[in-house]
Amino acid sequence: MEIIRGEVVNADGRFLTIRAPYDNAERFIRREYGEVVVGLEDGRKISPEQRRKAYALMGEIAEWAGYEPDEIKETMKYEFRKKIVKSLDRDLFSLSNCDMTTAREFINYLIDFILRNDVPTHRPLAELADDIDRYVYSCLLRKKCAVCGQKADLHHIDAVGMGNNRTKVDHIGRRCLPLCRAHHEHIHNIGTTAFLDKYHLKPGYIDERIAKNYRLNKKVT
Repeated sequence: MEIIRGEVVNADGRFLTIRAPYDNAERFIRREYGEVVVGLEDGRKISPEQRRKAYALMGEIAEWAGYEPDEIKETMKYEFRKKIVKSLDRDLFSLSNCDMTTAREFINYLIDFILRNDVPTHRPLAELADDIDRYVYSCLLRKKCAVCGQKADLHHIDAVGMGNNRTKVDHIGRRCLPLCRAHHEHIHNIGTTAFLDKYHLKPGYIDERIAKNYRLNKKVT
């Protein structure tokens, strides 16, 4: 695949018009070019808040792993580039001037690493998340409490209802949160709205993957 760069000159709601310089007509014909893959780069730069969150997360990992923060920084950036980044500039990733989308994905990657490896943290991960929806979903997959990171069960925001058999009710699309016993009790005590406001959380939604993870019924029987 040959890589060239161009610029978006128009977007009318249906199509993008892209202008890219290319002067090798012979190669174009010989290689029978027909289709292209377009990568749209986020023109916004990483925010100071995103940078602080990324360094805070790497600090937590460094303390857990027993390495210097700079060592963890380079290791995490390398693994992130290798496994996650799909852009053409994957080798040019820097926390000083990367775009907002890359910064957000890197923060997501660090949080997933912490959840996967049971890394203890001084601050709640919800406070360091840049994408709260992605964070809650990761907690659902890992069965981690979205508040404290302890082992969690599924709390239904959309209650199944009195008299209904949970093994026969369709759970797909229902709102939920992964909560430990203490926070499960807490949400019942203060109510859902107050709980979500207090911990700056948003409910997740049960999909096929979450239903399988918690052995929930996927369709009405």
